Amino acid sequence: MRVLRCHKLIMLLAIGLLFAACNHEAPTNSTNSGSTANTAAVPSPSPLTDFEEALRFVRNGQYTYIYVIARKDGKPFQADDNTFLKANAPQIVDLAATKDKTKVVAGTNFNLEEGNLEKLRKKFVVEDYSAK
Repeated sequence: MRVLRCHKLIMLLAIGLLFAACNHEAPTNSTNSGSTANTAAVPSPSPLTDFEEALRFVRNGQYTYIYVIARKDGKPFQADDNTFLKANAPQIVDLAATKDKTKVVAGTNFNLEEGNLEKLRKKFVVEDYSAK
């Protein structure tokens, strides 16, 4: 009977040591002794500007050439500007305008320099964003 109690006591001690060994808490030192959890603040990404959103939309289209087109006077695009753009650059597949309509991001797989780019540059400011 005494042997049975001794075995129970040894078994309880073994289980107690097992549970104590399984408790894996990070060791505390003098720099983080006041905090209970070691959490790093991850900064949230800043929201995209209107232009960056339009540019990302066209870039997601996997176009070879991306152009940013704006009027030379900086005013918003009008209906006749859109008509001129469609008539003189029919190779443009995708257009995304900023909310204020002062810039248009165009996506195409055709190099406009082989087409009517000079004609477009007479009326608009055209920037090539293909490699940027």
